[in-house]
Amino acid sequence: MDPRFHSQSPVIAFAGHQRIAAGPLSEVVLEAHPWTSRLDVGPVLVFDDVTSQLVEVDFRGSATDAANRLLPASASPETPSEVAGEESTAEKRGPGRPKMGVVAREVTLLPRHWEWLNQQSGGASVALRKLVEDARKTHADRDRKRQATESVHRFLHALAGDLPQFEEVTRAFHAGDISRMTELMAAWPEGVREHVQKLVTRGS
Repeated sequence: MDPRFHSQSPVIAFAGHQRIAAGPLSEVVLEAHPWTSRLDVGPVLVFDDVTSQLVEVDFRGSATDAANRLLPASASPETPSEVAGEESTAEKRGPGRPKMGVVAREVTLLPRHWEWLNQQSGGASVALRKLVEDARKTHADRDRKRQATESVHRFLHALAGDLPQFEEVTRAFHAGDISRMTELMAAWPEGVREHVQKLVTRGS
């Protein structure tokens, strides 16, 4: 099971081009499991409902077996590592140091960057947090549109590559001609078409 996902991650599952389930991963696995043994449909693929990343699910055994193999939710998929004077949340803090829920990870910068950061009020860690928060606020809309575009592109290439007018659909999408894109998808399976349209709407 991919550590980026957990049992409550919102996902959508397809058997070939047929949409078969959507919702929390734990529920979708139970609904999708019977489809994995059918020979009259394509392979069962599970996608993250937001990013369109493929979710690797081990469907071996019963539906309950598959669901039980899902990892529980985790605060972070990465193992914290010591860096730049910051300490892991798992370690004890000295007297007077508040528990902020910080996670220590490695940051690599040029010497002049470290020099500038260390000159800021509160030191490097505080300065970096402020820079990140400012960037998140400033570029929130741009980042949302970029992520939505990547999600559409990822889903189209994973599931729709063999559908009619695929190349024209992708060209229309990247040209921003959503009306043309919708027309070209008219003959596509309903579940695929509707999911693509939902992903496109998120980026508008």
